[in-house]
Formats: sequence, C-alpha cells, structure tokens
Amino acid sequence: MHVKELLSLKGKVCLVTGGAGRYGRCIVEALAEADGTVVTASRNLAANEAVTQALRERGLDVHACRLDQADHDSVLACRAFLAERFNGLDVFVNNSVARPMKGYRGPLEQFAESMRVNATGMFDLTREMADLIIARGGGSIIHISSMFGLYGPDLSNYEGTAMGDPAPDYFFHNAGLLNLARYQTRILGPHGIRANCICPGGLAAPEIQPERFVSNYTKKVPCGRRLAGPDDIKGLVVFLASPASAYISGEAILMDGGMHT
Repeated sequence: MHVKELLSLKGKVCLVTGGAGRYGRCIVEALAEADGTVVTASRNLAANEAVTQALRERGLDVHACRLDQADHDSVLACRAFLAERFNGLDVFVNNSVARPMKGYRGPLEQFAESMRVNATGMFDLTREMADLIIARGGGSIIHISSMFGLYGPDLSNYEGTAMGDPAPDYFFHNAGLLNLARYQTRILGPHGIRANCICPGGLAAPEIQPERFVSNYTKKVPCGRRLAGPDDIKGLVVFLASPASAYISGEAILMDGGMHT
C-alpha cells in the first residue's frame, strides 16, 4: 500500500473527547485533515460547535456532540448518535479529563470526584466505544496520557513561580492509562482493536504559563529548547489512528522533545 494510503483516514469515523481543549483542537484538526470524519464531544457543546464551525469552513468533515463521560446515560446517548448518524466508529481518542484536585492536600472528596470522572466514567465510555469499533471490524483506541504517566514531577520546573503543588490524581490517572492500553491490547486485540497511549510534554500556553516556568522547562528540552506547539501531536495521532500503525499496540509513545533522554 502507498504510504499516503497508509496514513489516510478516508472513510473512518473518529471520536475525540475534549476536542475543544488545547491538545484536543490539534487532534481534531489532524484527524480531519487526514480525511477522517471527526466528532468532537464534551459537556460544553457550545465550545465544540465553535471548533467544528471553524474547521467546516475549511471544508473539513467535523461534527459536535454533547457528552458527559461521568453520566452513563450520556455515554449511551453518544454511542447511539454515532451508530445512527455515522453507522459506528473506527477511531476513539480518549482525551477528555476533569481536574477537580488542586494539590497534594486537596480534600478526599476532590480525589473521589476525579476517580468518578477520570477512572469509572472513562472506562465506561471506552468500553462502549470499543463495542462500536468491534462492530465495524476493528480500529484504534488512542489514550492521551502525559509524560507524567511515565515519570514523577520535576519540581525544579516550578522554581521562582507560585506553581509547584502538582495534583496526585493527575499522575495516578495518566499512569493507569498506560497499563489500560496494554490490557486492552490483550482483551480487545482479537476483535481487531489496537490500543496505544501518547504521552505528551507541556504544550505552550503563554497566557497561563509564567515566564519563569517557561525558562525552567525549556532549557531541559533538546528539541528546540521549547514547549510543544500545536502541530507536534498531529502527525503522531494520525499515525496511531491509521493503517500505518497496524502492527503497533500496547505502546506508550513519549512526546517530550527529548526532555527525558
């Protein structure tokens, strides 16, 4: 098969949760530019519709759907929408996340809420979407984890800032996604599903990132001495969604500019 065909998502239906977020917008754009039919879903339907409108004006096939992954009825409604409107699903990008916990000493209720959304709700959603993919003959699940799914916090990044109290649930959930992908590789592989993780480093966001943090962080990055930009995840997510990665499953791909080499 020609390499352009290997990387094409033509005829593929892709769901991206949290597609209006910072990395989410990049992912939605990438899958649509690879000729996929892309649905972006989260609780904030208006934000998703704004993303879809901008991309549809470019001729891309993008749609919006409301989804609360902590609500089983909402998960089922999203599944029904995909089945009825698009005849199923080929690619699921698990990108949406809630962050109710603000630091190590956060109340246990915050940790419990994080688990309700990011563990129980995420698994419910992933299982339902996997069933849709199985019905189409197989496809790809891509979990958006973090470099902190592989490594502990580097507190030196926060020196000279008011930051520096990373929330424990973030590390807990992102590490869990890595082994969930390995589990799904064994359990869902016989049904034609591949499951992989992308583990990104920090994405540049000048409006919220203190200058000192940026300086602390970027001096450790061999690839350009910079944070990630909006294009850095695009090729990787298309690769994992497409037939080009047909022999890759259960992997965690680190995308941190070489920071942890």
